[in-house]
Amino acid sequence: MKYKLGDFVRFVDEKMEGFITRIIDEDMIGVTGEDDFEIPVLAAKVTLVHGYKPAGSETTAAVAEPQLLQGEFKNKGVYLGVLTDAKANSVVHFNLINDTSFQLLATLATEKQTFKGEYAGIVAPGSATKIYSAQLADLQLWPKFLINILYYTTQNFAVPAPLSITEKFKAKDFAGSKKNLPVLNQPGWLIQLDEPDFVIDVQQLKESFFKPAEEKVTVEKPNREVDLHIEKLRDDYQFLSSAEIQKIQLAHFNKALDSAIVHQLHDVVFIHGAGNGILRHEIHKALSKHPKVQTFMDALKEKFGYGATRVVLK
Repeated sequence: MKYKLGDFVRFVDEKMEGFITRIIDEDMIGVTGEDDFEIPVLAAKVTLVHGYKPAGSETTAAVAEPQLLQGEFKNKGVYLGVLTDAKANSVVHFNLINDTSFQLLATLATEKQTFKGEYAGIVAPGSATKIYSAQLADLQLWPKFLINILYYTTQNFAVPAPLSITEKFKAKDFAGSKKNLPVLNQPGWLIQLDEPDFVIDVQQLKESFFKPAEEKVTVEKPNREVDLHIEKLRDDYQFLSSAEIQKIQLAHFNKALDSAIVHQLHDVVFIHGAGNGILRHEIHKALSKHPKVQTFMDALKEKFGYGATRVVLK
């Protein structure tokens, strides 16, 4: 297969073009156009459009290792930076970021039933290179990553031990907010590969057994209107399944309801949206059994339609 996820292609027999968002098999690919509709097509029926480079595909040009002053030498800073493609949001690109003063000799292999080499090369100090691309919808099917990194420098500094990392990524690995990625200066998910091994401080562990009881937890007063739309609760919602989204929304609903009861609010509005009605049904079922709920009803139809519930507390 000569094509990769995120490549921009044009149909040979039709006046259409788009981005490759799925590799179906050796002969078939999925192409998504401006209408965000993915079309399966034979790889032989499209041609690569040169000149377009998706987000994450830029490789910082390798340069000669800079002659740094001793105080400037950076020993730490090897990362995986995960970027969504600017044109095909269903595709993410994994970038190996070298924010150290070493040259890195790096390889990436993936493992399902067998091993497959994905990348091998040299990453210069202060540079980054794309090493893998994947389809977000297939996150649960992503292979295991096997990353090996050797350090090299001509300067008089101790060389760290080689890194050997085996990782099977899951949705929870991208649960945090996006950060500005070093070197690339773009928002994405950052995973540090050269973190020091965790060492248990025996003295701290011993002291933890004799700590006084924690002070009473302060419960934050909720707003009168609580928005339960998942994009308001999590930055990584595109990685979550429907079941995970509903679980997060219900947990936030229960926390906000408890907080409203603690602060003795008269009423509170939960904005759950209309959607397929499942979240609304689960919320109403919980409210109907709650001992501190006096009544509940659809809230301000002219403002929310059937997408919000007003709860009156005892």
